[in-house]
Formats: sequence, C-alpha cells, structure tokens
Amino acid sequence: MPGTRLVERALAERLAVSRSPVRGALRLLAADGVVAAGERGGYAVLRVPDAAPVAEDGDGVEATYLRIAGDRLDGRLPERVTESGLAREYGLTPAQLSRILQRIGAEGWIERMPGYGWRFRPMLTSQGSYRDSYRFRLTIEPAALLEPDFQLDEDAVREVRAQQQHLVDGAIREVGDAELFDRNSAFHEVLVQCSGNAFFIDSLRRVDRLRRLVEYRRTLPRDRAVVRCREHVEIADLLLAGRRAEAAERLREHLGSVGAEKAGE
Repeated sequence: MPGTRLVERALAERLAVSRSPVRGALRLLAADGVVAAGERGGYAVLRVPDAAPVAEDGDGVEATYLRIAGDRLDGRLPERVTESGLAREYGLTPAQLSRILQRIGAEGWIERMPGYGWRFRPMLTSQGSYRDSYRFRLTIEPAALLEPDFQLDEDAVREVRAQQQHLVDGAIREVGDAELFDRNSAFHEVLVQCSGNAFFIDSLRRVDRLRRLVEYRRTLPRDRAVVRCREHVEIADLLLAGRRAEAAERLREHLGSVGAEKAGE
C-alpha cells in the first residue's frame, strides 16, 4: 500500500535473512521508483507495481497461485514435483512458473530439493489440526504481550494498525484472500515480536506457515472479516495507550471467537 513504511529490521526477520540483502533490495526498488526515502529514515512504499500476467489463458498471478494451493490442499499434487510437470499442468512458461515458485518458496510451503525438483512442506489439512492451531495461538499470543522483556515497537504497531484501518475503511472488499491473510498474520506477528521472546516469535511464524493454505478455504465473508480487522485496531490502540494487560485480554477474546467461528464450533 503506498505510504507503508518499510522497516529494514522487520523485513529481515520476516524473510529470515540478514539486513544486507534487504538493504540492497530496497535500494534497487528505490532506483525503480517503487519506494522512496521516508521522512523518519528508511523507506516507504511509493507505488505498487502492476502484477504481470502469469498463465497463458489470461489468469493472473493470484488465480494461478490459488489454483496450485487448492490442488495441493486437496491432494491432487504430490509431495514432490518438477518444474516441467508444473509447467505442463498449469500451462506456464518457465519465467511465469519461476515467479510463482519464488512466491510459494518465500511463503515457506515449498522448498527446492538438492539437485532436482521441489518438495512441498507439511501443512494443516484436518479440522482437528486447524482447531488445535488456534488453541495454540490462544496460549502463546496473549502471553507474549505480558512477557517481562516486552518492548513496544511503536512504529511497527502503528504501521500494521494503519493497514488494518485501511481494510476497515473499505479496502477489505478489494484485496484477495492471500493478501488478507498476509496483512492479518503480519499484525499478529508484529505484536508477538514485541515480546522479545524468540521462541514465541518462531512458533507463531511456523504455525502461520502451516495454516496458510487452509486459511484460504476458511476466509470469513467480508462483512465478518471487517469485524475482526476492527478488533485488530482496538488491540493496537490499547497497546499504544500503554494498556498492555487489557490488550492481552482483548487479544485472547479475539482469538477465541475467531477460532470458533472459522472452525465452525
């Protein structure tokens, strides 16, 4: 979203790389006019490049990506695949397939095998495992806000709050399911990062990677999803006001209710 502040440290942590490649990538994006120097240092998004078409039949990146995600979730794609096989199955050129694989790889649900081919990583598929993922998050996320070493990253919290407010203000009806998942998971990850506890942070990222595909199937209707985004804004406001205990309790209520709603309980 134009105006979004890009925090070098947060990007490096999310991508599991050092700051050097992130810094280099931001400089390249600045040269292309995609980002610009921010008023408070670092960079901010200047414009969002138009997505290039991916599939020969006219489908965009999102449609082809979601088709692959759905086929994997339904078991129509085996654990191990080849680029030639995927290209034939989805009618992709090598360049188009490469872009999709780069995205899936960055999201953490596929990895390149030594020498040849790709391997899908484990993911949540059953109703029970999906429900358990929310119960696990219900245990760790509110506790993360109460950690003794908790330090509020005010800039990062304000940034994800602004993204959630943008969704509440109407953008939620314009974004796809994958982008909505990314924005919502980013909100929760930023809050947990403030805990300063690496085990909390790593655990939540692993769960987010495992639940990504099944979340596309369980995305709430937009009129219900906007309620959850509004709750995100309320939690952020409590943290920014220094009311950490209340924020933790509100987060507990949020996760409990949205988990039950998505799991159909």
